[in-house]
Amino acid sequence: MGYCSRRRANEEWKNTACVDKVRELVLDNCRSNEGKIEGLTEEFVNLEFLSLINVGLLSVSNLPRLGKLKKLELSDNRISGGLDVLAEKLPNLTHLNLSGNKLKDISTLEPLKKLDSLKSLDLFNCEVTNLNDYRERALHYHAERRGDVGR
Repeated sequence: MGYCSRRRANEEWKNTACVDKVRELVLDNCRSNEGKIEGLTEEFVNLEFLSLINVGLLSVSNLPRLGKLKKLELSDNRISGGLDVLAEKLPNLTHLNLSGNKLKDISTLEPLKKLDSLKSLDLFNCEVTNLNDYRERALHYHAERRGDVGR
C-alpha cells in the first residue's frame, strides 16, 4: 500500500494499531531523528516493555512520558548522560539496559537513584565499568535510594 507522505502513513498506522492496547514495542535498529523515534508518543499509555537497541540515541531526553513502562532496552546507542529525565518520564521502570553506551563517569548514574522501582541495571560494555570502584559507588546509589545508607 503506497502513502503520499510519512506523516499520513504514521497517522494511518496509529488508527489501525490501537496504540493504547500495545504492551510491548520493539523498534531495534530503527533510526532516530535528532533523538526522536517517529511515532513513539505518550499515546502508548499501556506500554510496559520498550526496546530501542541500536537506534542511534545520544540521550533519553526525547523519550515520551510512559507511566506504565517497566522494562527499557537502550543497549548499543551513544548515550553519555542526561539520565535525570528517566525518573520523571518513566516512574515505574524496574529494568534498564544501558549496555554498550558511552557512559564514562559514575556521576552520570546518580540520577538513577530517583527510580524507586529499579531492580536491574545493565552496564555491560560501558566505560564506567572500567573504574575501580564503580560497583561500590553504584551500590551506594542503590542503597541511598532505598534509605539503607548509614544503617
